[in-house]
Amino acid sequence: MVMKVYSPECKADAVALYLSGPSHTFEGIGKDLGISRETLRNWVRAERARRGQSGTASTNMKDVPVSEATREELESEIAALRAELKTVRRGNQKLATERDILRKATKFFVQEMTW
Repeated sequence: MVMKVYSPECKADAVALYLSGPSHTFEGIGKDLGISRETLRNWVRAERARRGQSGTASTNMKDVPVSEATREELESEIAALRAELKTVRRGNQKLATERDILRKATKFFVQEMTW
């Protein structure tokens, strides 16, 4: 098997993409970029080691004491984040609808041009 050589920029971009969201998987990002899952996993491990981070960040919230003022702040922040999420989801739905319309229009115009 031929070993591929990737540029440092490509590696950095792939790692940044993976680390940009908690829902990203090595498998998904690897397929999207044409990189093997294990190669991407090794790059992410190396980046985390360079930064001094562990592989998984786990904090047990039961161990953290929360004062009443902090609890109120957290609840207000959660409410604000939920409102923002609702707005983002609405925008995402609008964009998905626009994308679907454009795809249908493209198919229509391609069919007219081939006549």
